[in-house]
Amino acid sequence: MKSFALLTTVSLISLSTLATVRPLMALESRQPAETRIAQGNNQDAIGHYNRGVDYIQQEKYDLALAELTKAIELDPNYTEAYLNRGNLYARQGKPDLALSDFNQALNINPGLAGAYSNRGNLYQQQGKPDLALSDFNQALNINPRLALAYNNRGNLYDDQGKPDLALSDFNQALNINPRYAEAYLNRGNLYDDQGKPDLALSDFNQALNINPRYAEAYLNRGNLYDDQGKPDLALSDYNQALNINPLLAEAYYNRGLLYKEQGKPDLALSDYNQAININPGYTLAYYNRGVLYAGQRKPDLALSDFNQALNINPLLAEAYSNRGLLYQQQGKPDLALSDFNQAININPGYAQAYLNRGVLYAVQGKPDLALSDFNQAININPLLAMAYNNRGLLYVGQGKPDLALSDFNKAININPREAQAYANRGVLYYSLQEREKAIRDLRQAAELFRQQGDAFYRSLA
Repeated sequence: MKSFALLTTVSLISLSTLATVRPLMALESRQPAETRIAQGNNQDAIGHYNRGVDYIQQEKYDLALAELTKAIELDPNYTEAYLNRGNLYARQGKPDLALSDFNQALNINPGLAGAYSNRGNLYQQQGKPDLALSDFNQALNINPRLALAYNNRGNLYDDQGKPDLALSDFNQALNINPRYAEAYLNRGNLYDDQGKPDLALSDFNQALNINPRYAEAYLNRGNLYDDQGKPDLALSDYNQALNINPLLAEAYYNRGLLYKEQGKPDLALSDYNQAININPGYTLAYYNRGVLYAGQRKPDLALSDFNQALNINPLLAEAYSNRGLLYQQQGKPDLALSDFNQAININPGYAQAYLNRGVLYAVQGKPDLALSDFNQAININPLLAMAYNNRGLLYVGQGKPDLALSDFNKAININPREAQAYANRGVLYYSLQEREKAIRDLRQAAELFRQQGDAFYRSLA
């Protein structure tokens, strides 16, 4: 009878966090010509400004930027033009230019509430929450009916882990403007985070009732459907989001995750590639593409993507852990150990990293260190089946069959499709002279391995 390996590595883990989108900045409306003329401004500037607003609404941002710049050249005191040009700069990832325009608008008109609100958004994106909050509060002091400022302050509170304050602000924004689609979207995201899917779905639907071409609302509703195990509805929403906005990188990324879950790696890869083409700094897209490459046994491509993900975000513990697995498979235990340690340093509650390091220690003949790591993984996540399986293997090696059998049983109870646990329990039964149980488990393991596509085990009886 062929025996199974008594130590197994764990598979690479996808980081399947779904991307959500929360719009922050608002468009200033078209300016009636007579209002600006009454203020002694050049009528040509008004025409350029209004054309710029029209182009923004048509999502022709380069043309809009040119028109707004012409308006400012003709009227250097045109506050609304500075404000909207600042919005465009922020959208294009040019925060310094955006901040300059918001500041200029406020220098001209210190009572421009919208400029404080949008500058607050910029500060929030730059990781300056105190300045952001100050600006949102100032906007509301000037205009207590500015729904935009309530909405954006609600986003800030949500990011700060203050859901009650966030909910209050989203509600206030909707009390002021019951057709504020963005506020419904953001409140829906909050409800989703709070585990209230029915309320979240209602808000996403309401946002789409108000604006049927709201790509971000389709994206986030798709995320909700995916969480609820409704892949067909999720896929439909991701497709709709991309029909509306073919440059929405998050929708490609999330659709790629869905395709990966459905066992469609080629479609997943195509979507990850598209997300990265649109946003070359998309950390999670590189990371999950690396996981996909690793599963396809393309270690060089996987390693390149994990490296790129870590170049962008050096605190991505999952990338260190999975890169460590690659190094271990390549016979580079020192690099592997360094990466597992780094993952644990970043996230001391990362059960998978302890499990992976424990496997490495076991392979290196350090059972005490391995056992400590398996115990820690189980303390953090009592439902991590592979940790029980590998701890059971250690107990086998230490001549503790009762403890080993208990752990194999736990692994199988947690995950009835844990093929390796059946295999190892079968080997243990065989060593204990319980042949019928051994044959039963080994056959079950072989069938599960066959179903899971592991060619190495397909010939096992």
